[in-house]
Amino acid sequence: MGVKAFGACSGGQDGMLAALLLADQGVSIELVTFESPFFGCSGGRAAAGELGMPWRCVDVTEDLLEILLDPPSGLGRNCNPCIDCHAMMFRRLGRICESEKGDLIFSGEVLGQRPMSQNRGSLNRVARLSGYRDILLRPLSALLLPETEPESSGLIDRSGLLDLSGRSRKRQNAMAERRGLSPRQSGGGCLLTDPNYSARLRLLLRRPELLTAGNCRILRHGRVYGLPGGSIGVVGRNGRDNSVITELAGPDQALLQIAGAHGPTGVLLGREGADLAILGSLVAYHAGVDPGARARLETSDGARFEVE
Repeated sequence: MGVKAFGACSGGQDGMLAALLLADQGVSIELVTFESPFFGCSGGRAAAGELGMPWRCVDVTEDLLEILLDPPSGLGRNCNPCIDCHAMMFRRLGRICESEKGDLIFSGEVLGQRPMSQNRGSLNRVARLSGYRDILLRPLSALLLPETEPESSGLIDRSGLLDLSGRSRKRQNAMAERRGLSPRQSGGGCLLTDPNYSARLRLLLRRPELLTAGNCRILRHGRVYGLPGGSIGVVGRNGRDNSVITELAGPDQALLQIAGAHGPTGVLLGREGADLAILGSLVAYHAGVDPGARARLETSDGARFEVE
């Protein structure tokens, strides 16, 4: 049987080029994209489709939420636990490779492309924490990194790998053009690196019991308020926000709307009763209720009350 490899591919150009380098050596490739409330699978699906390679999507939500509560390697500038997240993904990838009798795992990471998460120390730490250091190959920078077991054993011809480093993408762009690939940026797009979203997420991190996939998704929409009792209030800005909030809210979460009228939908993340009235006031305010006037609101279970 030939050599089989499983590659992490978020849909960026580098992951595609890494897969092609190995495919040039006759390696059988399957691409794997990870998804969570903070990043999705669509880019990886499109990349695999363009390359004509087998692909699967793996949900890592529970693993990532656990990391967010206690990241061993710390957070980046925002709420991004990049080192521990990458290590977790390679651990999942390694387990797939192991269970399906593959030979190696790989990624499109480039040494020095991202100063914090792709410097030499970080790449080494990720490999070590993953538990699959010996079979984790970075084809685009392999000649600048320690030799892996697939290379030393002859499964992979090291001379066919590259020595890319730094943030310039000239060589990658030239390679992609020669290969006829559609123009693409590097992979990524993780909401945990976004400062605005991270500010919202920090409210949830203060209340670990509220850190759920649904709540993380709700925070992507509407106006978000930290309320005095410790709950989090979210108020829709438009019809799309209202629909998403209604769809994502759990059965035990209070949804608020102006009774008998069009307007924003609010949801309370948490169960502090006093915060419900405050959220009601916020819903009324954003619905344009005149200051000082009383507004009648109703919850998703049919309860009604009035707020000023």
